[in-house]
Amino acid sequence: MTATEPVAAPAAESDIAADAPQPAPGATPPRTPLIARAAAELVGTAALVAIVVGSGIQATELTDDVALQLLANSTATVFGLGVLIALLGPVSGAHFNPAVTLAEWWTARRGGAGVNARELAVYVPSQVVGAIAGAILADAMFGEPLVKWSTHDRSAGNLLLGEVVATAGLILLIFGLARTDRLRFAPVAVASYIGAAYWFTSSTSFANPAVTIGRAFTDTFAGIAPASVPGFIGMQLIGAVVGLALVAVIFMRGRTDSGTPAA
Repeated sequence: MTATEPVAAPAAESDIAADAPQPAPGATPPRTPLIARAAAELVGTAALVAIVVGSGIQATELTDDVALQLLANSTATVFGLGVLIALLGPVSGAHFNPAVTLAEWWTARRGGAGVNARELAVYVPSQVVGAIAGAILADAMFGEPLVKWSTHDRSAGNLLLGEVVATAGLILLIFGLARTDRLRFAPVAVASYIGAAYWFTSSTSFANPAVTIGRAFTDTFAGIAPASVPGFIGMQLIGAVVGLALVAVIFMRGRTDSGTPAA
């Protein structure tokens, strides 16, 4: 979700760099090997799901108060996600989310910078495998069955609407930061948004197809029944489309007197 920040360069080099195309959300250094980026996406998504699931299990063991359980779960997620984005952003862009990767691929197809089709085909499976591994790891750490399908039904219409809102807001935030050249704030901004969305959305803001799949593998606080997964993923993809549409409208690029797009 973040781009690599360049080190200071001499004045002449800085002038050249200023004229170069700016990276899109999640854009990565061109010399970073694809295998390293795939590993970063797998490990990062696994760690994210382990944080979400593990903190949920811990919370339910410490208190029966559902509000405190959600507070503990959301707080751990905020801190963990911020750290992961700061650490792995310079390697892979720290997507950890097929919706973000798909949105970036779409913008790249339309002339922007971002992942190509080959990278998309590597990123998404890495994220899904990582999410499943993260759920299994969390269960293992807390002595739960390694794989036990969740029985937590999340198919209600209001929850599906919550996923559209949560994902649209996430895409708007990430790509809005990119359009305004403020991706350096992504670790704090994205983590803060997810923490807030835990509370203001009815679905507690999964906003991530890979994480949704991973959370189906654990019958704990953070789980989701397999039958609810397709609906959630469908709404997340719709939310990504809505988010990109909002970015196009709100951060519309102006034009110079000559008719060319403004910088």
